[in-house]
Amino acid sequence: MEVIYTLIPGMIFFGLVFVGILFWAIKKGQYEDLEGDAHRILLDEDEAPEKDMKATPGEARKRVGLNYPDQD
Repeated sequence: MEVIYTLIPGMIFFGLVFVGILFWAIKKGQYEDLEGDAHRILLDEDEAPEKDMKATPGEARKRVGLNYPDQD
């Protein structure tokens, strides 16, 4: 029973710390752009620039420096 007298204030302290971290994150703008990451994953940013493409006679053009398992 004596343990409850330590656990309850400890949990209240940790709860207040977590609420403080939540308000800090909101103030810093962590939750400003909720849809940005959802749209950003649809962009095709991992395409190699045209200068990194190599073409040799008889071979298909391969992307240099990128790991595409289906293009071996």
